[in-house]
Amino acid sequence: MKSRLYYGLFIVYAVMVAFIMYINGVFTGEVTSRSNLIINGAFLGIIGILFVMSAASFMRLNRLTDELEDAADDLREEYKKAGNRNIWIALAEDKTFFEDRNLKSAFGQFLARVGNGKKRKQYAGNCDIEDYINEELLERVGSSHFNSAISGTMTGLGILGTFIGLSLGLGSFNGEDIYTISDNVGPLLSGMKVAFHTSVYGIIFSLIFNFVYRSIMADAYGKLEHFLRVFRECAMPPAPASGDENTAAMLVYQANLANSMKELLELAKGEAKQQSDTLERMAHSFLEQLQSVMGTEFKELGITLKLAAQNQAANAENNKALLDAVQTLTDSHHGLQETMAHMMERQELLAGELGGQREKLETVCAEISQDVSNQLYTFQQMRTVYEDKK
Repeated sequence: MKSRLYYGLFIVYAVMVAFIMYINGVFTGEVTSRSNLIINGAFLGIIGILFVMSAASFMRLNRLTDELEDAADDLREEYKKAGNRNIWIALAEDKTFFEDRNLKSAFGQFLARVGNGKKRKQYAGNCDIEDYINEELLERVGSSHFNSAISGTMTGLGILGTFIGLSLGLGSFNGEDIYTISDNVGPLLSGMKVAFHTSVYGIIFSLIFNFVYRSIMADAYGKLEHFLRVFRECAMPPAPASGDENTAAMLVYQANLANSMKELLELAKGEAKQQSDTLERMAHSFLEQLQSVMGTEFKELGITLKLAAQNQAANAENNKALLDAVQTLTDSHHGLQETMAHMMERQELLAGELGGQREKLETVCAEISQDVSNQLYTFQQMRTVYEDKK
């Protein structure tokens, strides 16, 4: 009901026009001031034109919001018929879901965005219907940039009429002496009448229009919210499964971890060999110094240290073998990654083939349904003919 409040503007406008004509003596044929009547008529004509332009924008907005409300009801009904399952696939193929030009254009842009997102394997959740059918669309269709200024325009017209009326009254007033003042009171009061009348109906129209405009926009926003809520519940495009992306991220993480382990092992391999060579040189230097200082008494000690150096070298070789084994394990891990990547590609191919088979199956089912419908229709016709003959 709020969406039809703008009809009240014309009722108030007609009442105000009748009132102005009555107080100016149009109905009685006693027009006291033609200038007063002309000024009021001009101002009321301007306000009437503004009301007509606003009513046209309100009618466009009402058609759009009524279609949104009907679309929400249709979505809810189709959702129930589908067993409370998402009906996006059927909705995406319906080219006549919206009849309004603005809604059809916005919904077409949304469909194109969703289609591009599927081709690029992006999440459908990144695209929302509210990005295209939103409050900005309502404000554009309802000419909010124009209607939001009308209230202030009417107030300004009332103030302008006030100054014009006062100017006319004071311009005709001549008070040079006390004998002529009484003769000029009539034109002065006539000008003041213009001033007060224009101010009164300018403020009245401003208040009423502001109330009507805000009520209509609030009703439009409510219908928009209802449609968006029903659309997200019944027909929002489902987001693709994130398993492939998680697997790819895991493979990248494992590859980085393997590279880090390889670098660490190479660094450890070089340090172990360097430590073994340093220890052997230190042992030889130590033995030579001991032999030069204390003779051959520490020969056995030198032999022991040499054996320790050999053992260190053997340990270094063992560490090298261990590092080689780890490297082999890393290579095997890379092979496993490649195998998993091939398996992912095969899964994608299989998914594509299953999609093709599904489309073929849907086509065959549609053809079978059409054939059954034709046969039932033929049977019904034959039955009708048979009954007519009887």
